[in-house]
Amino acid sequence: MFVLKKIVTLLLMPMSLCLGVLAVGILLLWMRRRIRAAKIVLTFGFLVLTALSFSAVADPLTKHFELWYPPLLDTSGMKDVKWVVVLGGGHASSPTLPPNAQIGNSSLARLIEGIRIHRELPESKLVLSGGAVFDSVPEATTMAAVARMLDVTLDDMVLESQSKDTGQQAQFVQGVVQSDRCILVTSAIHMPRAMRVFEQKGLRPIPAPTDFGDWMRKENSPYRFFPRAGELRKVEAAFHEFLGLLWARMTG
Repeated sequence: MFVLKKIVTLLLMPMSLCLGVLAVGILLLWMRRRIRAAKIVLTFGFLVLTALSFSAVADPLTKHFELWYPPLLDTSGMKDVKWVVVLGGGHASSPTLPPNAQIGNSSLARLIEGIRIHRELPESKLVLSGGAVFDSVPEATTMAAVARMLDVTLDDMVLESQSKDTGQQAQFVQGVVQSDRCILVTSAIHMPRAMRVFEQKGLRPIPAPTDFGDWMRKENSPYRFFPRAGELRKVEAAFHEFLGLLWARMTG
């Protein structure tokens, strides 16, 4: 079921859909008396793919999710919070690389933010959540190795290394924090879905989004006038979160 869900999600991504439309257009070109239809389909696929490559389209989609929750800048009233939960955002284990080179940019940003908040709350524990998804090493283990490089002691960490997706992360984290409040650290674009799923599991998370997109730094940049693969990646991330929220709502 997990693999099937991943495959269906990939098929529904903008790049897959646009390439599918273009493939249909090319097929129509090879069919007699379908030239007009081929022109319409190919033009539509090209225009949609091009539009999704501009920041004018990608940024509003990203901002829609990233502005749901503000960053957690003031923890002065949270001295009673015992848990800082950091959700993994991707890694690739390799014995030939140092730990910090084995986790993705999103995971690194989340981990650094979690450590920052943990140090502001000396009585808290850092809960690192992430299992072995298409990898032999759980992501929580790799994140813990990076945290050790940043002088976080093993006694201050709790590893949740069984989960494969956000739903399982909420399920297994609940077994750690029980009914306590917890600070939830994940990428800003992922935070709306993570909050919904964690609350569905009966948890009481406090959002601490990080890993914000580059939309806030590009107001006067020439990049916004050109199509870029990076904008397609942002659109893909937004689609992924939309599908995840839809799935969470359907499954209750």
